[in-house]
Amino acid sequence: MMEQNSPKNLKPQQYARLKAESIAPYRGLRQFIYVGVGASGFIGAFVFFFQLLAGRNIDSTLPNFALQVGIVTLMIFLWKWDKRRQPPL
Repeated sequence: MMEQNSPKNLKPQQYARLKAESIAPYRGLRQFIYVGVGASGFIGAFVFFFQLLAGRNIDSTLPNFALQVGIVTLMIFLWKWDKRRQPPL
């Protein structure tokens, strides 16, 4: 007789993980993207901040700095929003 994969044959932890993944697929990938894009924005903000301090081409540096800060803020918001929506394991 062949065993079927049912909740009865799985460990409770395995079943909970599969259930969470079916509710919110690719959560790990999304969080990886949030971290990667947020880190990139942070590095950009760091560079533009020091260009502002040096007084180099302020007319174009200030909007670029604001954009980088906005990207970092957006990634933090998305990270927290995704974490709030996470079902308990």
